[in-house]
Amino acid sequence: MQSTLSTGQRAIQLESASVLLGLPLGTLMLSACLFLLGATHAVIAQDFPPLTAQTEYERWQTELSNWGRWGPDDEIGALNLITPEKRQAAAALVEEGITVSLARTADRDTSEDNPCPINWEMLNASPRGASDRVSYPCIHGLGTTHIDGFAHRFFGGRMWNGYPISEFVTMEEGALKNAVLTMKDGIVTRGVLYDIPKLKGVDYLEPGTRITVEDLEAWEEQSGVRAGPGDAMLLRWGRWAMREAVGPFDTWEQAAGLDNSVIPWLKERDIAILGWETPGYTPRPAGDLPTLALHDFALTMLGIHLLDRADLDALAEMAADQERWEFMLTIAPLPIPNGTGSPVNPIAVF
Repeated sequence: MQSTLSTGQRAIQLESASVLLGLPLGTLMLSACLFLLGATHAVIAQDFPPLTAQTEYERWQTELSNWGRWGPDDEIGALNLITPEKRQAAAALVEEGITVSLARTADRDTSEDNPCPINWEMLNASPRGASDRVSYPCIHGLGTTHIDGFAHRFFGGRMWNGYPISEFVTMEEGALKNAVLTMKDGIVTRGVLYDIPKLKGVDYLEPGTRITVEDLEAWEEQSGVRAGPGDAMLLRWGRWAMREAVGPFDTWEQAAGLDNSVIPWLKERDIAILGWETPGYTPRPAGDLPTLALHDFALTMLGIHLLDRADLDALAEMAADQERWEFMLTIAPLPIPNGTGSPVNPIAVF
């Protein structure tokens, strides 16, 4: 029903309410405006936990480390948790036989959020056939959906499971340990989508938003699913929805992501894969850890492989349509000898 109150009558009502509630009139008017804007993209500021201190982060490197958990020669980390039984359970989630890609379509155009696009060209086209050539100058590029091998990032000159990079990662030979080739047989496990914009009732989160444990567990309560041992946890903040709304933007300067306080929670949950649209939140508050602090800890200390720069919008739509946020997930990295990562086209199956 449309209100028939005049502007003056509304003002009198607000003034009366301010007296009744003991609130300043300006505060009450601001609250009313924010309420009216709730159906748009406006996001009310939330309280975040204290910033993770460097000393705590360094302590976690000892207390939470998974180095040696699967033996001194291990090169696959938490993928050890994806057992044959885990794959069978994931396959049992397939009910409709519907597939959804989690990859961003490869882009040949240079843009602010894809400064290192793929190179593609046709080699020949004739009545007898055609062939082309493609290359990825930056496998870990900002616009390429890829999986990170453990030979990608390091702590104190060491990578996953304590291997020294001086001995096992060189310019001449590449990665002699922890290369992407360890995943040649592919990954099949249960995938769980954490759609935080849906939780918040917005199209996408504002840049700089720090996603907390409270957010993740609120989503679990709403969706009825939670990530656990051997699962692939897929975090959506709405990068591609934001791009659709505002155009290309610098994801190193504008992004939402997991707060560093989530690190112990990731250790507790024992997930095998962490997938996201961007690897951190920014702009960062003064005194915060570097953008890749959680990214590097998950990859190097916890042994969690990272599905980076995924496009989760189609997955989010399908999950909402199916009203279930768990599914079978397959990831098949290219068998690149001595490589530090690989472009991938992950497939969710409902």
